[in-house]
Amino acid sequence: MSQWERLRQLQSVYGQQLHELYDRDALPMDVRHYLAAWIEKQEWERAARDHDFAMVLFQVLLENLDIQHSRFVQEESFLLQHNIRRYKQNFQRYQEDPCTMASIILWFLQKENEILESADLAEQVQLLHVEQDPMETNSQQDLERKMAGLRNEVQCMEHTLICLEEQQDEFDFKYTTHKMEVVVEETAKKEQMKVLQTLINRLNECRKTMLSDLGKLLDRSEELLDVLVRKELVEWQRRQQKACIGAPDNICLDQLEKWFTCVAVCLFQVHEFLSKLEELMGKMTYQQDPVKAQKPALQNRVDGLLTDLLKSAFVVETQPSMPQGKGPLVLRTNVQFSVKTRLLVKFPELNHAMKVNVSMDREAPQVKGYRRFNVLGTNSKALNMAESQNGGMVADFRHLTLKEQKSGGGGKGISDISLSVTEELHTICFNTVFELKGLSVDLQASSLPVVIISNSSQQQSAWASVLWFNMLCPDTKDVMFFANCPAATWEQLGEMLSWQFLSATKRGLDPAQLDMIAHKLFGKQQNYDTCKVAWSKFSKENSNASFTFWVWFDGILVLVKTYLENLWRDGSIMGFVSKAKEKTLLKKKQRGTFLLRFSESIRDGGVTFSWVDYSPTGEPDVKTVQPFTKVDLSQIPLHEIIRNFQILEAENIPDNPLLYLYPNTPKEEAFGKYYTEKSGDDSPYIKYIKTKLMFVSKENTLEAKSPMYSDMAEGEGLEPMNGLCGEAAGLGGDPHLLDSPLRAYPDPMLSGTLANQEDELLQYLNNPNIFSPPDLLSDDQGFPDFRLGFTCPAPQPCGSTYQ
Repeated sequence: MSQWERLRQLQSVYGQQLHELYDRDALPMDVRHYLAAWIEKQEWERAARDHDFAMVLFQVLLENLDIQHSRFVQEESFLLQHNIRRYKQNFQRYQEDPCTMASIILWFLQKENEILESADLAEQVQLLHVEQDPMETNSQQDLERKMAGLRNEVQCMEHTLICLEEQQDEFDFKYTTHKMEVVVEETAKKEQMKVLQTLINRLNECRKTMLSDLGKLLDRSEELLDVLVRKELVEWQRRQQKACIGAPDNICLDQLEKWFTCVAVCLFQVHEFLSKLEELMGKMTYQQDPVKAQKPALQNRVDGLLTDLLKSAFVVETQPSMPQGKGPLVLRTNVQFSVKTRLLVKFPELNHAMKVNVSMDREAPQVKGYRRFNVLGTNSKALNMAESQNGGMVADFRHLTLKEQKSGGGGKGISDISLSVTEELHTICFNTVFELKGLSVDLQASSLPVVIISNSSQQQSAWASVLWFNMLCPDTKDVMFFANCPAATWEQLGEMLSWQFLSATKRGLDPAQLDMIAHKLFGKQQNYDTCKVAWSKFSKENSNASFTFWVWFDGILVLVKTYLENLWRDGSIMGFVSKAKEKTLLKKKQRGTFLLRFSESIRDGGVTFSWVDYSPTGEPDVKTVQPFTKVDLSQIPLHEIIRNFQILEAENIPDNPLLYLYPNTPKEEAFGKYYTEKSGDDSPYIKYIKTKLMFVSKENTLEAKSPMYSDMAEGEGLEPMNGLCGEAAGLGGDPHLLDSPLRAYPDPMLSGTLANQEDELLQYLNNPNIFSPPDLLSDDQGFPDFRLGFTCPAPQPCGSTYQ
């Protein structure tokens, strides 16, 4: 479809822009319409520079208008005949200057293209349902307008230069003629000299105006360059930092590339204008020639602006990452990683012409013990347009590896700073040379700081360092950041933690969940805005705790991503909720209401469920099962555990106490879509739904049984157990003690050792005071779960639910 056809099909708002464009008389809309196909096929940019070529197009244009006139004569379209005749007469004024006509038509075509681009962008935004930030949109629109103004000024400057050249040619012709003619009459000679003086004065004024306009053009360029380098690029770099740690920020470089390229093209055109002025000055100069006086300063200025722009335009588009890494910026020695650089100034003529080389730690700190690495693999590539989806100038390194250098004099482990391996930051560096139109500039770019490990066991701590650095440090070259590491505000930390879930599961943390985490970190506070978390509390080893906050949080994140993503994304898992809050929520609900939350004490992540029941007197009683870990969930999905969970009520009638997912969603409605088609003995998970222990309360004859129940009376043999075991505990400020002792049914599968463990358990339940405090395993501080853990003949633990 032709450009004109596309324009005619635009929505009304863009159609109005088209009508406003053609309100000008320079190119009538009728001519654009009837000669659309011919106009769009011509090289108007070349014609604007080439007088002879422009003259050919001028003549063809008039011929086409004659053809259209003849057609309207045949169709007896009187009004159209009149209009075409008038348009042809108007175009006759370009007889002496066809390049101006070409420049005008080129300008109209470019404006049309800008309207189409605006319409296409609006359509893409509508299709993607992208809600743009009004401030950002206004800022970008203002920048777009300034870019368009810069392009228009360059076009006007180009036309001015053409006129200047024509004036100089006119003066040169008349001056040469004057010298060749022999004029005897003094009056005629004076008249000729007067004409020549007028021409030289006008030429001098044109040169002054041209130089002044070039200075103003460079002022505009410098202003735009300042916005691009000090605002837009800096903001993109910060967005990229946050995106590396999970933020949903837009880090597409296409718009920046468009702006950088626009300014670069304009500056290179100014460079050409100055070269043309020097050429004209070489043909003719005079005393107090403004070109001779001002051109060197303008040349230095345009070269300086181009150098600054090009040095800023070389960036790392995709940060270093391993294929199976936890995230970007964590690299392991002898494991391949990839990284991509990009030049935001897009010149097709430089495709495959610029070589990019990779190195390590260009400005490594002079610290004892700071490791050094070599980059191995294909560490030199050409910037090219083939490796980019959008045609950008990129060098995509896909098979690089790092190898540690042998330590020298100081030796390993001797350091002036107390940094661990996962706190040691390194940068991967890139360099290339830009050469075009006589300008040569060395370009350098660096990755964000990376953490280099040698063992996969270090990856969790390394990723914590990457999170902390990119959350807090805007200085991407500060490789000594952890030597004096700042604390994070709760606002910063909470946002970052939410990003982890958002990037892994497409669902972040809500305010209530963040509030629970803040409570865990800081205790009960009216407001957490002033609270801060130190790096040591977040991730470094703490002698007062068995594991750090990050280890706990990351364990939950991995558990959710691996086994619970669908349930988490559905909102079925409340997740981060304290026991006190859990009890408050459930005690207000109908019998059988349950919720899912994460354990607060399991290192590698655990998920449990609690439900509410009511005593004969109407008192609410909240019960909880022992948390399920990744070992459990690798064998049976949580929704199948919930589906099959049972306790034995009076008279040994099995009953599933889980009826409504909090607040009041029927269980089948919440989880039914995930159930397997088969159930009962036909369930593919039946071999995991087995248990060998059952506890009975004499007082109320309630038996509790986990979903792993096995009826040994029916003669089932011992199956290999990778078994799941859940257990329920009463929730309250203190452990709920039964009024009467529990007794265990004997199980022929249990060993003597296990029986002894049962005896100890029953002793504890009947008289907990005989055990020392460490013997009580509590799940959460202040609200402990009972954990009835047993060592079964199978490899995995088994437990029970109880009241």
